[in-house]
Amino acid sequence: MNPRRTVTVATRKSALALAQARSWMAELRQKTRVETQELLVVTTGDRIVDRPLQDIGGKGLFLKEIEEALLAGEADLAVHSLKDVPGQLAAGLQLGCVPKREDPRDAIRTRTGCSFLELPTGAKVGTSSLRRTVQLRALRPDLDYVPLRGNIDTRLRRCDEGVVDAVVLAYAGLRRLGRADAVTELLSADVCLPAVGQGALGIEIRTGDDGILSLVSELEDIETAIATAAERGVLLAVDGSCQVPVAAYAERDGQELRLRALLAEPDGSNLQREELRCPWPETLQRAQEVGSTVGVALRARVKVHS
Repeated sequence: MNPRRTVTVATRKSALALAQARSWMAELRQKTRVETQELLVVTTGDRIVDRPLQDIGGKGLFLKEIEEALLAGEADLAVHSLKDVPGQLAAGLQLGCVPKREDPRDAIRTRTGCSFLELPTGAKVGTSSLRRTVQLRALRPDLDYVPLRGNIDTRLRRCDEGVVDAVVLAYAGLRRLGRADAVTELLSADVCLPAVGQGALGIEIRTGDDGILSLVSELEDIETAIATAAERGVLLAVDGSCQVPVAAYAERDGQELRLRALLAEPDGSNLQREELRCPWPETLQRAQEVGSTVGVALRARVKVHS
């Protein structure tokens, strides 16, 4: 009897990264009958927690060392939060699978339990996301938006201790860690448009590794893959990163795809929005083209680079 193949999965060491990677690996073992082992990687983004991401190089900082391990053959695949994955992957790597998406909305926890709109003037809102700050400031310009990084427990604790009066987090991460009860209020996409790929995972593999591709393809959720391909099309077209406030959210509405996106200048000014509806795309390439159309329209009205 042949032994089962063992697949090495690279992931960050944070509690959230481990929770989502281990949940996905359990599905992979059940679906494909392979064994898995973990390669835990500390990334530059994990090491530098005292400065906003836009000041140290953006979201790719959570991938660099993991991608190096993939390219070196130390791992067969990597599990990422898709919102951390730049539009352009490193040469020799590709997304092999996008599993079913968790709830993509942002969530807010306030120290007193009030809603976001009920926060008193001057209240401190902790978030290091330009995307969140730009949108929430448009609704409540009277609040004080302050940088706040660290893992989920750290940010929740800063709120409870009164360092900030409210903290904004991705609801998917809270759910994956069993902390959904920490939420005071869920923010609809009309209030705060999610990050590109928020709530979804991205499984990264080496280009040309057909064996691994056939394995991970078993866990692809085509509706999630189509929607996030459209969102990532926006990201590519605007050359988006953590230095640029960009958001995009695609969803299925009957037989149509509804794509909403926004873009602002790096200082948060000139916030522009765009929406497109079209027949549901049949391919990832077509979905990305739809997103690119929206991204190009936004970039024509916004100065992305100084």
